[in-house]
Amino acid sequence: MNSTKTKLTQELVRALFEYRAGALYWRVRASANVHAGDLAGFVQGNGYKGVVINRKIYSLHRVIFLYHYGHLPKVVDHVDGNILNNDVTNLRAATVAANGANRRVGRNNTSGVKNVSWHKAIKKWDVRVQKAGVSHYIGSYETLADAAHAAAQARIALHQEFARHA
Repeated sequence: MNSTKTKLTQELVRALFEYRAGALYWRVRASANVHAGDLAGFVQGNGYKGVVINRKIYSLHRVIFLYHYGHLPKVVDHVDGNILNNDVTNLRAATVAANGANRRVGRNNTSGVKNVSWHKAIKKWDVRVQKAGVSHYIGSYETLADAAHAAAQARIALHQEFARHA
């Protein structure tokens, strides 16, 4: 682990770590404070787990994806939205747009339902779902329940397996 220019590969990752139940454990003594068998990684300031390899910080979920699949896509998505759940069954390759579709309801959402907002002028619930930078107007609804149902159907149609409803 002394070269800072070593490319991150599946072979290197498998030589350094053992994968167990969503976590990596060191196979080698990585430093004076890190021994073989120790749990690898730490929670970074952004909330994601990270691990230092050759003096560079890598997101742990990306290292686990590489460990199992042998390549690194542009984005690795957490299926359940929990960025601390790095079980390989919870990780999938994604595009930036698909990863965005898998976001939770925004903090500033006042309806409590993803893609639904109150339209004051017509006194109805509006549904808009965005895909690839394009906002799709789905319709206006009398009840929040009807709007929520329409939004869920639109998300499924537009985002398929990346559709998140809550």
